[in-house]
Amino acid sequence: MQQEHVDILIIGAGPSGTVAAAYLQPLVKRLKIVEKSKFPRFVIGESLIPKCMEHFEEVGLLDVLEKQGYQEKHGARFIRGHRSCLFDFGDQFTDGKKWTWQVPRADFDKVLADEVERRGVPIDYETTVIDIEFDGTQSMTTVEDKDGNKRQIHASFVIDCSGWGRVLPRLLDMVKPSTMPPRKTLFAHLKEKKIEGESNVGQIAFYIHRRDFWAWAIPFSNGNTSVGFVGNPACFEIYEKSGDLEWQMRTIISEIVGLSERFDKAEFAMPPVSMQAFAASSKEQFGDGFAITGNSSEFLDPVFSSGVTFATESGLLAAKLAYRQLQGEKIDWKTDYADYMESGVDVFRTYVNAWYDGDLQDIFFRTAREDKFVDNFATDATRRQICSILAGYVWDKSNPYVRKHQRALSSLSKVVRMY
Repeated sequence: MQQEHVDILIIGAGPSGTVAAAYLQPLVKRLKIVEKSKFPRFVIGESLIPKCMEHFEEVGLLDVLEKQGYQEKHGARFIRGHRSCLFDFGDQFTDGKKWTWQVPRADFDKVLADEVERRGVPIDYETTVIDIEFDGTQSMTTVEDKDGNKRQIHASFVIDCSGWGRVLPRLLDMVKPSTMPPRKTLFAHLKEKKIEGESNVGQIAFYIHRRDFWAWAIPFSNGNTSVGFVGNPACFEIYEKSGDLEWQMRTIISEIVGLSERFDKAEFAMPPVSMQAFAASSKEQFGDGFAITGNSSEFLDPVFSSGVTFATESGLLAAKLAYRQLQGEKIDWKTDYADYMESGVDVFRTYVNAWYDGDLQDIFFRTAREDKFVDNFATDATRRQICSILAGYVWDKSNPYVRKHQRALSSLSKVVRMY
């Protein structure tokens, strides 16, 4: 069998893998990415949040992305019936990036991968990892290409950025059920109608259908909009019994105020796709000679668009620590990697759970006599602190809604309900 030797092997050419590769490329002589798919390929996670812009900037990928003309995203609007709540990233607690993009991921991921490849990092597409063996920190990974040819790649370190594929968790028997309740999503790309007087063109919107059933609308600069629904699988049962995926999409759209005006009878630019029980986790985030990043390790929920940010944060951090380890430094992977990443995931988990419990929705939306609270909330420090969470700054411990996220959010919810 053909043998190959590298210093660091990266599994997966998505944002986590390409950010890791972009950081390592000037530092590591022998670097390789293996990718199961052929790019471009579709993947969910089309709305970014500002924190990940820092990662692209640090590794020199921001310039090539800025040339693509993606739809800029300056905040997020949450809509329930005829009420809405806007969070503006330009008015947040943390001194960070104030904007980001909404991107068709097939194009976005290919731009990143092409740029990394242009810099000299080889990417083996349509190459599947079928086995891996470790001898201390040294590893031997067996891969198979699309023609069935197998070869072995010897590496001093492996960074698993395989996302939904969860390569190392599967091969090393480390997959574990998520602590998040099972949920389902149905989504597609639609050609949005032009509405005269519409002031929110290009802005991501979250529509509340019911407390545990919501929709997203993510406009792209190419004229298409990603529209999707997320909820408990039981929320979809009545629709599944009555028609195919396209009928289900159109029916749910027709029931949601605001969404129906935008997409009634809209043409599909991409057929509907359904996914269920997408949240998952891994028993470990690292081991001798490997680290697991992004969705490969943990995926929570799409409600606050955190997926790419966790992917790039963990990919960049894993790359930095792996390089230092290869230089002979003793790395405390538990403290410097696993605990650090988990601290951010735990903050977002609190907000995701509060969203589905209804506490966060009650904070965002008030009615009738509570209008005064909304007006105050829209401009006070609390709103800016929560806005920084939504922007991805979940490691900023100077923010009380990060540092004491469970207690702070619970207390705020109780105050809201007093009005």
